[in-house]
Amino acid sequence: MQDDPQSPEPERRRRRHLLLRVDSWIDSTVWNLGFKLSEIWEEITIFSRKFRVRGGKRVIVELLDEGMTFGTAGMVVLLALAIPAFEETKEDWRSRGDFAVTFLDRYGNVIGHRGIIHEDSVPVDKLPDHLVKAVLATEDRRFFSHFGIDFLGLVRAMSENAKAGGVVQGGSTLTQQLAKNLFLTNERSIERKIKEAFLALWLEANLSKKEILSLYLDRAYMGAGTFGAAAAAQFYFGKNITEVNLAEAAMLAGLFKAPAKYAPHVNLPAARGRANEVLTNLVQGGLMTEGQVIAARRNPATVIDRAATPAPDYFLDWAFEEVQRLAGDGRLKKRSVVVRTTIDMGLQQAADEAMESSLREYGESYRVKQGALVMIETGGAVRAMVGGRDYGESQFNRATKALRQPGSSFKLYTYTAAMEKGFTPESVISDAPITWRGWSPQNYGRSYKGRVTLLSAMAQSLNTVPVRLAKDELGTDKIVETAKLMGVETPLRSDKTIPLGTSEVTVMDQATAYAVMPAGGLQSRRHGIAQVLDYEGDVLYDFSRDAPAPQRVVSEKAMSSMNRILTQIPVIGTAKRAALDGGIVTGGKTGTSQSYRDAWFIGFTGNYTTAVWFGNDDFTSMNNMTGGALPAMTFKKLMDYAHQGIELKPVPGIDNPLPHGNHASGPAVAAKGSETGLPPLIRPRSLSAESTRILRGIAESLTKASDLGRSSQKVADATLRSQTGEPEKGRP
Repeated sequence: MQDDPQSPEPERRRRRHLLLRVDSWIDSTVWNLGFKLSEIWEEITIFSRKFRVRGGKRVIVELLDEGMTFGTAGMVVLLALAIPAFEETKEDWRSRGDFAVTFLDRYGNVIGHRGIIHEDSVPVDKLPDHLVKAVLATEDRRFFSHFGIDFLGLVRAMSENAKAGGVVQGGSTLTQQLAKNLFLTNERSIERKIKEAFLALWLEANLSKKEILSLYLDRAYMGAGTFGAAAAAQFYFGKNITEVNLAEAAMLAGLFKAPAKYAPHVNLPAARGRANEVLTNLVQGGLMTEGQVIAARRNPATVIDRAATPAPDYFLDWAFEEVQRLAGDGRLKKRSVVVRTTIDMGLQQAADEAMESSLREYGESYRVKQGALVMIETGGAVRAMVGGRDYGESQFNRATKALRQPGSSFKLYTYTAAMEKGFTPESVISDAPITWRGWSPQNYGRSYKGRVTLLSAMAQSLNTVPVRLAKDELGTDKIVETAKLMGVETPLRSDKTIPLGTSEVTVMDQATAYAVMPAGGLQSRRHGIAQVLDYEGDVLYDFSRDAPAPQRVVSEKAMSSMNRILTQIPVIGTAKRAALDGGIVTGGKTGTSQSYRDAWFIGFTGNYTTAVWFGNDDFTSMNNMTGGALPAMTFKKLMDYAHQGIELKPVPGIDNPLPHGNHASGPAVAAKGSETGLPPLIRPRSLSAESTRILRGIAESLTKASDLGRSSQKVADATLRSQTGEPEKGRP
């Protein structure tokens, strides 16, 4: 009996036979391929035996093999490190400084210059030969022979530093220094040094040696707010760079190492001593003989008389970046401009003195070396900025660029978000142990208060309360959103620890955000530029005209509640040393980061907001410094000075009566100021606010009277001419 071709059984057999044939083909193909590969491998092995080495040669070959392996891995690592550095070159780096900007203070006085028009710079070929030699002998003797990194110079510098037991020589080449000036900041970090090395190689590959030298001489900071050798020659000697003699060239070349320390208008003996070292370098480097430099040694350079008033260089750097930002937004069409800034040089000098006196008197005991400060007047104008202790030593602006943990000063955003949700200063919450996703924060002192009001929790800087608010009521995203609305521009991490200020911010961020409170909950609109004009006097930009109106970022109710809390912290909380003299209502918050690496106080009155930070560039711990210590004391010293003889504005939401505007008489302030341990600053006598208003009224009345008189005279003259028939002047 034959199978039915249409039955399912024959169909299954056919499929099975087909699958068996496919399986057989795969097996045979794989076997043949494996056999073929084994034959090829055997042939390769037989061939490679011809190159087999034994004995001492084998050791060399093995070392070369391992070297190639590690070298390949190293190249991959280097490539990964180089990518971030080369990202810096994507922008139009040549035009970054293509501005000639003259800066004025708020009153119209010239305070400094920034930028350079490169077309007007002097080519290297036209510079004095002794100037170029002096720079190379001191900064980079092998400049024309290395490829951007001088390994011989690096070894020599390390050897000299080891002998001296400290840093006495630097290993950076001139190209590396230019890379830092063009693309990077002066922040001392391993990441910056790696970028600097790769960018130096990039510059050597893309520019000639003459171009690198020319850019270096144009861009380097030379002290006294001058950038470039040409500007320094004009400032110190009143000469064109092409006219400087050997003694003056040596003094200029000596400025590259430490421009503030050797600035001749500040310390002429030190500048001459440094110039003598440069002359010695010329002789030791074989670029000149002792006979050629002896006249310069005997007749050192002298400088023209300049006022020793320091320029607000950290502020000017930031303001210059603001100018470039406006140009990038298309608001400035001209490259040579005059900028009226918001800085008040009286307040700036007081801020510098407050910071320096604090570090000088307490720096050693607290083991702190750096500080930063930003002062904003209510309305957004930045009146003072301290970006570090010594601009000549480090141009890195710690006020606008350094990212540091704010500690408890970040609690402003958590409590503000809570007030927006309906909490009040009298709302009660538990201060007790809490665990959130395996994390158990503790209070300072490891004790707990039980049930407390939010006002008390904020004043005593309890840690469990803001964490409980974030965990049970707000969420971390809401806290981040509130901080951004109030003016924090630094990207924030929204992890569980953010209520305690573990995400880094800048001093400028904190000053901007806290300034929302005296502004009544509106954006503080911090700014450093009031006007930009061209040299014909035309206004290219005016903040009051062109900036958008402030938007409300904190409701009136939440703002009022927060101000009630913040103004109690200098009274019953952690910032008692920040309370101002004369009964001026003061609000603010202290902050201390982990292991005492950062100490903050950010405070405000109705007139000003000031953020103060202390710490170390290398992130080492201080000696138990909290925000209620030196930061609060420095805040008080500056703000007491700032409020002398001015009209005091109320803090929104606070009903306390204001003291008289001229409360700060010298002796009284001196007596109270001494309680903080810092001598007070006494503001020079000036007219009171009431006297100023009266004089302005008189001036306006006289102007109107003068205009009226001129109009009356014109009418009388016209009447007389009509009666006598005399023609007007200028007409037949």
